[in-house]
Amino acid sequence: MSKFDATTSSPWRRQRDLYRGGPHHLAWHLGGNPEGAPWLVLHGGPGSGANPGLLAPLDLSRHLAIVPDQRGSGASRPRGSIVRNHTAALVSDLETLRRQLGLERWSLLAGSWGTVLALAYAQAHPQRVQRMVLRGAFALSRREIGGLLNGAASGKTLSVPVTFWPAPRSVALPALLARLCQLLQSGTPAVAGLGAARRWALLESRAAARGLWRALLAAEGSVAAGRAAWASQRRRDRRMAAGFQRRGGRIDGTDRALLRKFRIQSHYLLRRGFVRPGGLDRAVRVVALAGVPVDWVHGAFDAVCPPQNSRRWHAQMERLAPGSSSLTLTRAGHLGHEPHTLAALRQKVRRS
Repeated sequence: MSKFDATTSSPWRRQRDLYRGGPHHLAWHLGGNPEGAPWLVLHGGPGSGANPGLLAPLDLSRHLAIVPDQRGSGASRPRGSIVRNHTAALVSDLETLRRQLGLERWSLLAGSWGTVLALAYAQAHPQRVQRMVLRGAFALSRREIGGLLNGAASGKTLSVPVTFWPAPRSVALPALLARLCQLLQSGTPAVAGLGAARRWALLESRAAARGLWRALLAAEGSVAAGRAAWASQRRRDRRMAAGFQRRGGRIDGTDRALLRKFRIQSHYLLRRGFVRPGGLDRAVRVVALAGVPVDWVHGAFDAVCPPQNSRRWHAQMERLAPGSSSLTLTRAGHLGHEPHTLAALRQKVRRS
């Protein structure tokens, strides 16, 4: 019998728990082939939590998937907590999990914010990383964060009403993030905090929809899958907006999840992910010089994280260690489940 109690049929059925001291319990899932190549799968956000869709690029008949909820995210407890919650702590959690599983090395699959955490982990523990597949790399730049929060990433046709937003578009980004933190940190949020969380959710959703739409406009030949993804995203937007209007100032389970998510996200973004200026470039350098191969996959129409992020880091790796990096630009936006991006991720993950 294997030391891993994993299952290919329903890897999400059993949630596991790793106590990390103080208040924190890390929730994580294990699935796939117990004897397969291990893949650590990192969710985005920060604060989003893991979901079964993250496993789509893997072949669970020959891969072992390890999927944690980062501190305060998803089912990790305390939910929404920012106490002792920073990037170095997340890296420590992952290394403790690796040791508990008795794995010598593992590969990393990550998207969006997850790419920041993957690079931070690989910088701290390069000898423990077999290879990495990184989608929609996030650079923690003012352009990315500000573009999302001021609505620029959503586009004019996908603008979101400013009700309950804590500051006008002209306010500097640090001041806006500080105000969002203040609104969202309360254990009993006021109507303004609830409104801010709802609007942030719509901004995220509609920025993703914009990338989908731009990809669809540029499509050639069959676009059925792209149209289906676009229609699904627009239905999600409409349901979300309608639900917020129906609920008004009343808080339900969906709102509580949003408040927890954006409490963590505002905490991290205000502090630029707890990464010092130039920190991600240094991490990429360490990864390249350590000989860790990286496949960068990025939607060419990503309205959240610009493709230039992956282009730049791919070029940096190739200068330092030729042949260590590959770059795939897909006809897609930011989301990992968009057809062209998912196909590219599957090709990169399943090649070995």
